[in-house]
Amino acid sequence: MDEKRFLTCLDADYRRLREVVAGALGETVPSCPDWTGADLTNHVATVYLHKTETIRRGEDPKPWPPDLGADPLAALDRAYGELTAEFAAHDPAEPAVSWYRSPQTVGWWIRRMAQETAIHRVDAELAAGVEPLPIPADLAADGIDEVLVCFLAYETTEYPDDLREYMAGCDGDTVRLDTGSDSWLVQLGPDVVTVERASADADVVLRGSEDAMLRWLWRRAGNDAIEIDGNRAAVGKLHRLMEVSTQ
Repeated sequence: MDEKRFLTCLDADYRRLREVVAGALGETVPSCPDWTGADLTNHVATVYLHKTETIRRGEDPKPWPPDLGADPLAALDRAYGELTAEFAAHDPAEPAVSWYRSPQTVGWWIRRMAQETAIHRVDAELAAGVEPLPIPADLAADGIDEVLVCFLAYETTEYPDDLREYMAGCDGDTVRLDTGSDSWLVQLGPDVVTVERASADADVVLRGSEDAMLRWLWRRAGNDAIEIDGNRAAVGKLHRLMEVSTQ
């Protein structure tokens, strides 16, 4: 996917999130039970403003977070406007500080915000009690790769202490994720998690659409959304590691 496509997806998911969360500000978000719809809205607004200021300043903004005011929807509208204006003011290849080692570019944040918004759009739909619209297949496939590589595998190498206790039970089990259009082979430990695009033999194979697989990885869908063939203990290990690495 290119940045133009990411921006198109970002806009569509932002507008859908904004539409459904407006009627669910006081509702619990089932996928984030400590949040109400208002909390979700403020979270997304804060994330948007943080990335805007990071690009503007060339460093993490401090002090943080800002005062969003009393109206979550107004804060979200303002934050999205500032974020997209900042994206429009830069070439995607321009440098931008991020927590991920490389690449550190504006384009990397465009991708990250498209993926962030897709997942939180699902959260908003769940809070509103409506069936989530499918995440487009190309965006979801990219999201699977992003969350496995940039979150799970990256954290085990860059921040091993954060996952050490959860890696203790991992002994090299392999999990293959098949979406029909692509496959990812994940090896769980014992010291790190590795991810490669491959359709090799594995201890367990997960099958599902790109949308279902991405939502499963982000714990926005249960095991009934995908097909599991093989060692279910390895599936449990992967899900626990995903939970910690995406907090």
